[in-house]
Amino acid sequence: MLFGTVVGSLADKRGRKRACVTYCITYILSCITKHSPQYKVLMLGRVLGGIATSLLFSAFESWLVAEHNKRGFDQQWLSITFAKAIFLGNGLMAILSGLFGTVLVDSLKLGPVAPFDAASCFLAIGMIIILSTWTENYGDPSENKDLLTQFKGAAAAIAADEKITLLGAIQSLFEGSMYTFVFLWTPALSPNDEDIPHGFIFATFMLSSMLGSSIASRLLAHPTPRVESYMQTVFMLSSIALLLPVVTNLLVAPSNVKGGSISVSGCIQLIGFCIFEACVGIFWPSIMKMRSQYIPEEARSTIMNFFRIPLNIFVCIALYNVKALPMTVMFGMCSAFLFVASLLQRRLMVIAEIHKSRSQDWLNMEEMDPEGVSLNG
Repeated sequence: MLFGTVVGSLADKRGRKRACVTYCITYILSCITKHSPQYKVLMLGRVLGGIATSLLFSAFESWLVAEHNKRGFDQQWLSITFAKAIFLGNGLMAILSGLFGTVLVDSLKLGPVAPFDAASCFLAIGMIIILSTWTENYGDPSENKDLLTQFKGAAAAIAADEKITLLGAIQSLFEGSMYTFVFLWTPALSPNDEDIPHGFIFATFMLSSMLGSSIASRLLAHPTPRVESYMQTVFMLSSIALLLPVVTNLLVAPSNVKGGSISVSGCIQLIGFCIFEACVGIFWPSIMKMRSQYIPEEARSTIMNFFRIPLNIFVCIALYNVKALPMTVMFGMCSAFLFVASLLQRRLMVIAEIHKSRSQDWLNMEEMDPEGVSLNG
């Protein structure tokens, strides 16, 4: 929140390609710090990791959208690219990376830092590809704008356009719930230290996310239903999925037996968690599509990093109080946030329809002569 927002916002002014190269460098340095047992060095690694994460979630997408528009490609191709990126990157590669990391640590006995060293190698390869094949693009490269002015401009754009404000709120609510879920699913499935196959369950989550991204690619490939419409259902379904731990806790008597295999309530929750992960797979390409439509090009990275400020604040507060609040309260809170996101998505769809209708009316008026006769015959 503190460091990544500033550095990530520099992408619009200094160049998106340069920002992506900076991501590779900062994350390589973050991986290198894992070799040190010193707390200060490890904390420096987290600062570098925070900067890299902000760049990852803004600079690459900003570069892609700008390059896509600059080359005059079909807008529909952008949706397909987003869906494939989530399917292959967030899904398939996550599974393969987990398996490869396990081989390095368990089979080859290279130690727990070996996956970070492997990540550094892949990051270096990625950086070489970026440097050798990408062209540079900018948001607003004007020299008379400092970073503070850039932030003010982004804030003004958010305040002036309700669609951008709603999009930012929706993103923060969903991602805040998602990152909280990441920390909660393990204790939720094993409240009595049940022996659960964490690796297998995580792989199942990734497969569910891949299924969701496949569904999203099919939805985005057609003009109807519009992304603003079907995402209401996705948010509502994800809200119900994260409400399952609350319901099972009320209806199923908790077991006091320590150890053993996963319980019946755990199995029910696991089904709900897989449904939620499928919703996550639909969310990513869909939110990318909406961002490409509504966020102005000149401040795309800056605005996207603005969205992450409330997200990071929420996650910090939630995790700081994770021991103080019961598990059901945490899941209930996430479910409520997702329900609110569904309502905001409904509002976004209504505004988008009004804006589209007005734009069409203006086009129709321009095609008419002063006497009301169509110029098109």
